[in-house]
This record gives sequence, structure tokens and C-alpha cells, in this order.
Amino acid sequence: MSMSLSGCGMAGGSDGEEEVVLKMIAADYGKPGTKTSSKYYWDDLAEEFANNNPGLSVDIKVLDWKDVDAEVKKLVDAGTPPDLAQIGAYADYADQGELYTLDEVLSIPTQSNFVASLAEAGEVKRTPYGLPFVSSSRLLFYNKRLFLDAGLSADKGPQSWEDIAHDAQVLKANGVKTPFGLPLGPEEAQGEALLWMLGNGGGYTDEVGGYNLDSPENIETFKWIQQNLTGQGLSTKNPRATNRQQVFDEFLKGDVGMFFGHPTLMRDAQDQGIDLGIVSALPGNGGPAASTMGVVDWMMAFKKNNHQKAIGKFLDFVFSDDKVLQFATRYDLLPTTVSGVNRLRREREDLVPFLTQLESAVFYPAEKTSWAAVAASIKEKIGKAATSGGDPEEILGDLQAEAQKASQLKEE
Repeated sequence: MSMSLSGCGMAGGSDGEEEVVLKMIAADYGKPGTKTSSKYYWDDLAEEFANNNPGLSVDIKVLDWKDVDAEVKKLVDAGTPPDLAQIGAYADYADQGELYTLDEVLSIPTQSNFVASLAEAGEVKRTPYGLPFVSSSRLLFYNKRLFLDAGLSADKGPQSWEDIAHDAQVLKANGVKTPFGLPLGPEEAQGEALLWMLGNGGGYTDEVGGYNLDSPENIETFKWIQQNLTGQGLSTKNPRATNRQQVFDEFLKGDVGMFFGHPTLMRDAQDQGIDLGIVSALPGNGGPAASTMGVVDWMMAFKKNNHQKAIGKFLDFVFSDDKVLQFATRYDLLPTTVSGVNRLRREREDLVPFLTQLESAVFYPAEKTSWAAVAASIKEKIGKAATSGGDPEEILGDLQAEAQKASQLKEE
């Protein structure tokens, strides 16, 4: 609906007969300092790998998401990159010539096992650099009890924008504080915005990969939100200052009727006793949208320390079926391998809608080295386009101009 270290090793830092200690930085998907921390997963995995591969070991540092990208950047800028990093973006490092390509570090069976849509999202100029580590897709969540109390059907939930607007009006009339949760705050505004754009056949880029933020479809999308949700008092009061966690917390209290969510939130809602409904396809303008948004977190391998062979052995181990599923299920995320998806389909019926949507999901244009700067601008400004009094055409036009400038600076 989402990772310290100079490469170590022996004589000259090359793979050979002497011991190699790979250095890696990973993001924490749990809460640092608690038993949910990803540190425990990586510690166990590193120990198992070392036991099975004499002469090879991995020193893994796990950091909070708010710190991990900056730490990797600092090390790369200092000329002391890790051998491996599991973080949120890879394109800048690929563009700088810092990374191995997938075929340089992965066996053919491992390469061919990635879900095709995810593998393609890891390419820069059609060359694969980003290894999709975990993923998720987003669908519409709704509170079945609130729907039933308002006299609405709770069987399938809203299938279109028109259904959302209608149901939101009925929920409001029945006293629901926020019929539709609309988090367009600085945490993940780019995600919420893309979900709505996809519902109207829009998105961040056009058919050839150029930025297209101010397309007619995108402008129409935000005008619709203004006219049918925010302007009618049917959504979050101040979307541009509201993050997804705030909406979810209110959803758990019974104050929000609908919002776009991901698998981890599904588990949390069920644990809190919410009678949760999930719409099997993203509602769009006139009916279900052709696709929903997918999110991928990435693994990447740095060339600096010349540990290609050791990195390859470790990555084949990390992306083996058991390990892929162990991490994904630990945090209610989606696996990135075909075999992992197929196995999870059999074992977790509740995740099937998310797995099905993942196959055709649309991802952020993470392959563009300008995306980080563009996403930052979107987070800051796009919420205003959904707010009464904001001018979607002007706001999206300004964002498009910034995106084109950022793209030119990066020489994409």
C-alpha cells in the first residue's frame, strides 16, 4: 500500500583462499531495541551462513529506517561503502558506477526466480542493479461494522470512486468522523497520490518513462478529490499534514471508514478485533483500476571491495526460498520471488489479493536517479492539490517543472 562499513577481507580485499568478512547495512522492519527488531533475523542468518561457508562471514549492522539511507550515503561519499546494503533506493549508486549488476553476483536460478514486474523495477537503463528484497501492494481497507451500521453492504466494499463518494456520504450521515482517510502528509504522500492517479489512468511517468505529473488524468484526479471528498467534509480534515499511521490509528478506534492499506496493517487491524474488509482491486474512476501501486525495498551489492564471489554466495543464500519467506512472513510483507509467491498463495489465503495485484503493480520510478528529489517535492506540495482552495493544475504544473529540471540535472 514501505537497509559500517568498509569492506573487510584479507590481502588486497579480493576473494581468494583467505577469509573474507562481508560488511552489510540493513534496515530495521521492526522496532529497534526490541524483540521485533530485524537484527535478530540477520544475526541468525549470518551465523548459519558462516557455519555453512568456512572462510566466509558477514558483519551486518541494522539501522532504523530514518537513519539507514543517510548512513549508506555517508559511507559511499567517504569512499568506504559496505559490500551490501538493504535500503530504499539504488539508482544513484548504479548511476555512479558503484554497483554490481545482478548477473555479476547472482546465479541464474536466483535471477530467474524474481517476479518479473519487480525485476524490471530494479533496472537502470535496462540493466538490472537493484535486487528486490521485499515488496507490498496496496488495496482499499474498510470497516465492515461501520458499513453495516450505516445500512451499507459489507460484502465487497466500494469498487469505484463513485462508490467511495456514495458510501462516504452515508457513513458521514451515520456519524462516522472520517469516512475516508486521506494521508497526504510528508511521510508517504507520493504513495497515496499515486494510488489515486492510477485509479484514473494516470501516474508519475508516461509510456516512454518521462515525468508526466501534470497530465490531464492527474489534474482530473485531484479535482475529483476536492469536489467529492475534501470539499464535502468526507475525508481527513487536513490531508497534507496527516500521515498514514495517524489514519490507521483512527481506523482502529472506529473513526475512519475507509483508507488504502498494506498487508502489515491488515494483521494489526485483525489483532485489534476490527472486522476488516479488503477490496480485491483498486477502486478507480468508473470501476476497478487496471493496477494498483506496489512498493519494493532493495538489496544492492557494491564493487569497491572486490568481493564479488563472496557476495554472490551470500545473496544466493539470502534469496533462497526458506529465507525469503521467513523474512516476508515475519513482517507480513510479500516475497519477491515466483516460488515464494506461489508458496504463500497456498499458505496464506488472506494475502492472495495482495499477491495477485503485485503481478501487475505499478512502482515508483525508482530507476530514475532524479526520483529521490522529485519524491521530496511531491511529499511537500501535492497534499495542497487535494485541499479545497488549492489549484491542482497549478500545483501539478509546478511539480512537473521541478521534475523536469531534476531530470535534466541528473542527465537522464
